[in-house]
Amino acid sequence: MSKKVAVVTGSNKGIGYAIVRGLCKQFEGDVYLTARKEELGQEAIKSLNSEELYPKFHQLDITDQASIDRMRDFLKNTYGGLDILVNNAGIAYKQDSIVPFAERAEVTIKTNYQGTLDLCNALFPLLRPHARVVNVSSIASNAIKKCSKEIQAKFLNFTITVDELTNLMNDFIQAAKNGDNESKGYPSSAYGMSKVGVSVLSEIQHRQLSVDPREDILVNACCPGYVNTDMTLHKGHKTIDQGADTPLYLALLPPETKSPPGKFLLDREIKKWNE
Repeated sequence: MSKKVAVVTGSNKGIGYAIVRGLCKQFEGDVYLTARKEELGQEAIKSLNSEELYPKFHQLDITDQASIDRMRDFLKNTYGGLDILVNNAGIAYKQDSIVPFAERAEVTIKTNYQGTLDLCNALFPLLRPHARVVNVSSIASNAIKKCSKEIQAKFLNFTITVDELTNLMNDFIQAAKNGDNESKGYPSSAYGMSKVGVSVLSEIQHRQLSVDPREDILVNACCPGYVNTDMTLHKGHKTIDQGADTPLYLALLPPETKSPPGKFLLDREIKKWNE
């Protein structure tokens, strides 16, 4: 049997770094720390090595299809599969950002939603039986409450497809570019909308994989909480290891776990992300 392997996206710092640290301590297999820039990834590897933890590194930019393809091919050729995927990579503009909202909407959705989807499309065929997928979302996905009832109904339709979801996300981007996102029923929160996308995507993926012939592949979304990272300007009250707790819990769910597959969790508890 091929050696087990775990991949954590966007993991050279913050919550992703702590998830790698936790997997190195608890997962019986190789753990891949990934980063867009090799030098930053290698610095993170050295830092973990100083704790006598030994993850491996692979460059990965989820907004670059060629980078995604290299990751896919490497895993396929080296391990023949994938056992844990933690989709942690993401961006958020600062609240006082002077970048126009149209640009923030496009870049944030393309990274947090489309990048995550593109990576999943590439790596899901490699998932082995009993694999675990964790999509790091956010309670900020309750931005859906600021959508019109009509838009909410589209997102919350139990039969929504990935294509329909992607069309909604692209519609939001276009509305932001046109300056009429609010009149079209969308809020003025690029990050919140990107995480609506991730949360809904997770539910679709769970639905798809629950009928997959490969046994016991679980997908969950989670919110790490308000964590002290660059993204929160270090205002969060949780440490990165506390933020990594729920993602690690989900990544390491034992075989044949019946709950909480397909759910959204905060502090290891099932929550409704849209309330």
